[in-house]
Amino acid sequence: MTDETAHLERDRLERQYNEIAVLAGGLAHEVRNPLSTIRLNLELLFEELEAIDHPSTHRMLRKMKTIQNECGHLDDVLEAFLQFARAGELTLAESNIADLIRSHLDWYMPFAEQQHIDIRPHLAADLPMVQVDHRLFRQLLDNLIRNAQQAMPEGGLIEIQAFRRDDHVIVEIIDTGHGIPPAAVPKIFEAFFSTKSSGSGLGLPTVRKIVEAHGGTIHCESAQGRGTRFTLSFPLAAAPTAGAAVTEPTPLSAT
Repeated sequence: MTDETAHLERDRLERQYNEIAVLAGGLAHEVRNPLSTIRLNLELLFEELEAIDHPSTHRMLRKMKTIQNECGHLDDVLEAFLQFARAGELTLAESNIADLIRSHLDWYMPFAEQQHIDIRPHLAADLPMVQVDHRLFRQLLDNLIRNAQQAMPEGGLIEIQAFRRDDHVIVEIIDTGHGIPPAAVPKIFEAFFSTKSSGSGLGLPTVRKIVEAHGGTIHCESAQGRGTRFTLSFPLAAAPTAGAAVTEPTPLSAT
């Protein structure tokens, strides 16, 4: 892809993101209020029906449970819409990306162990500072790690690398999952495109929107049966000094 083509593609996606963000934010707020009322009344009905021991009541409770589950799914979709709408609203602070990654992994490790997933961070020492919104960085990291987890239902390996390249900090997330079909790779950052039957189609577009709001880039490589690598690039908080050292990544064992 040439620089001009890449620039035109970024402009097209930015216009699409802005339009969808406005619609998504308004729609989510309009739907969430009546949805909350429905869920509250379902809970009250559950309390009343559980006090009645009758076969017909048990059938009603099962049907209501289905409705409750669907309300929960709809609430998840609305939350994805709101996250997408807010992805460009930054509160920046000078940060060490390696510290942010370690903090998130401390929280995530117990979940990974339950799924038989080995997390191996390779984080360069003394990374230069970048301007990052902590909440949004955690959101994009969580999204990419969970995507990797879902690609490895029987367990596997996730490697997370952070290193400096020229005037950027690079973050790579590599998994040993089932990979993405070649025809789908160019579309994964498009809003509402999803390879999952239950996906909102806004997870990876939100990640891309967050990265680009930070002035960075994101790229995906995937091979079916071997795994997927996401490469994120964030500009340094200050321009590098002449002759500044470059820390290269640890060699991969996942690919």
